[in-house]
Formats: sequence, C-alpha cells, structure tokens
Amino acid sequence: MRAAVYHGRGDVRVEDVPIPVPREDELLLRVSAVGICGTDAHEYSTGPHMFPIAASHPVSGHVGPMIPGHEIAGVVVATGSAVTSFTEGMLVVSGAGISCGECHWCKRGRTNLCRSYSTLGLHQHGGLAEFVAVPADTCVDAGPFGVTPDTAALAQPMSIAVHAMRRGRLDSDDTAVIIGAGGIGAFLTYAAAQAGATVLVSDMDQSRLDIAGALGAKYLVRPHGEESIKAKLAREDLIPTVIFEVSGSPAGLSESLAIAPRGCRIVLVGLQSKPVDIEIRTVSLTELELIGTNAHVKSTDLTEALRLLASRADGWEDIAPEAISLDDLVSDGLVPLSEHRSTRIKTLIDPGIAATRKTRMS
Repeated sequence: MRAAVYHGRGDVRVEDVPIPVPREDELLLRVSAVGICGTDAHEYSTGPHMFPIAASHPVSGHVGPMIPGHEIAGVVVATGSAVTSFTEGMLVVSGAGISCGECHWCKRGRTNLCRSYSTLGLHQHGGLAEFVAVPADTCVDAGPFGVTPDTAALAQPMSIAVHAMRRGRLDSDDTAVIIGAGGIGAFLTYAAAQAGATVLVSDMDQSRLDIAGALGAKYLVRPHGEESIKAKLAREDLIPTVIFEVSGSPAGLSESLAIAPRGCRIVLVGLQSKPVDIEIRTVSLTELELIGTNAHVKSTDLTEALRLLASRADGWEDIAPEAISLDDLVSDGLVPLSEHRSTRIKTLIDPGIAATRKTRMS
C-alpha cells in the first residue's frame, strides 16, 4: 500500500509499505479520509517532538520512521479474531487515543488521562495510508448517524471541541467567548451554539470569522480592528461566563485573563509553547477557574461529535472544501499549515486519489 512516512524534520515521503495485519482486537480499515492538524504540521516543520523516531515510545514501543494521521475515517475490510461489534463494510471513525481500561483514571471514565495512553498517528503508525490497523475500542460505527466518509473524518477534531465544552461545563444560559476560530475553534463555535449558549468569537482572519458566524456565533470580533473584545462585551452588555482560549498564543491567554469577570471559567484549549506568568492572587480573589482540557473521551465525546456533525443541514464544505492526495500532502497540506497560510480550516487527505477533489459532505 501507499503511505506517507515521516522520517524526520521536513522529511515525509510517500512509500510502498506492507498492508498491516490486524491483531485480535483490531480492525483493518481502508482509509476514506484523514485530517491533518497543527500538531502534524509542527512535527513536520520543527520535530520530531512527539513522534518516536529516535527512541522507542514507552507505551506503543514504536521507534523509527512512522506513518502520521490521527483523524481517521475508513471502511472495515477485516477484523481481528476477538472483535464482535464491527463487521466488514462498516464506515467507522477512530478516535485514535488508546487507553488501558484498567488504571485509576480509566475506571473513572477519564480514559484520556490513562497512565499508559498513546495515540495512533502520534506514537505509532496512523492513518495517512491506504490502510490502517486500529484498536476496535477506539472506534465508533458512523453508519447510524448518516454521515459521509468525508464528514466522518471531522469527528476526531469535533470530539476535541466537545470535550473542551464539557470541561467548561457549558450550558444554555452561558455566554461563551472563543478566542481563535481555526479547526478546534470552529467546531467549538458550532457545539457551543448548538448547546444554546450565546457565543462571541474572536479571530484575526475575517474569513474565519465569517464562517464562525455561519456556525452560530452571534458576535464577531477581529482583534486590532474597530473594536476590542472588551469593548464589544461592554457595548452589548455581555458578561462572559466561560472563555475558551483556543489560539495557544500568549496574546490570547493575556486577553482571556484581562476580560474574565469574577467567577469566570477559562478553558485552556490551545497549548502555550513557553511557561507563562499568571497573577494567581487575582485568580483566587475573583474565583476564576483555570481549566485544562486534553484530547477526548471516546465513549462520550466521539458519539456526540458525530451527532453534531450530522445535525448541520448545510454540511461542512466551508470547513473542509477539498480532499488532497498523499502526493500533495507536503506541498498543499503540511507546509501551508506550518507557515500559517492554509486557506482551509481543515485539510483532508484521501489516500485513494491521485488529484485533489471536492469533498462530499452530504
């Protein structure tokens, strides 16, 4: 089969590799579509950081060149001997996160915090290939939701947004501020609006703001434009109860802390690249909540992600308008994303095509 193989910084090659043989608890999928994200681009341009290229991963045991891709949708073509809940021909999504099911955190339903957590496409071979073997326990049958394979490939990033929303305890009477309307920010906008919250979105890119409006944001702010977030909140007489900092930028974090009123919940979705100073005294005296969020819980977040994706009548072409080939992964996917000039909110790859095609979302 053909696969994109990461060898090191700036070195991803399309190679012929053997089709994997599923273990007893795994499915073999023919990959329909797989998304790439900022983590993939970061590994390509400055890594390896998470990819176990030079040293064996402590959980997966993988070491050496690796096939990335952790946002996976595919059709089951074979099942391991112990698999009973999936059959050939099913369209499934894999959440990619592998947990033990036995540790302190797994037994409490927090599988994303498993002591032996690993992820397909980050710590062992993933989905940027024609076929991928995935643990059945990471998968959900997409069939009952009536979504297309391209839409199904958006389920993993949508589940990240769903988990962040759960961590923020968002409810219909909340006013949410979302800073950063890229991939996760866009999905979070839709999820929050569907939950009935009043949503304000801030982003530097006007086209992303336009899409955020279509996804349900009631208020839009472009920083350094005519009006700041603080001024917009004051003019509209809004008091945010939850702030989602998605950009991962120092400016975004500073803004979140600056606009947070007493008792506000700040969910730190974007990862800061360097340590930051925070005035903890103010956090205590105003009862701010700084909330971390990481990955997703497959049993609750992935199914909800599919439900949300299926609920949008207009489809998701504005988020992922095209699917590109493996041969175009670097030039039209990883490089533009790492250089912050990608024109797509989400880039999908179809390993079975030779040229870019329009996505099919309905």
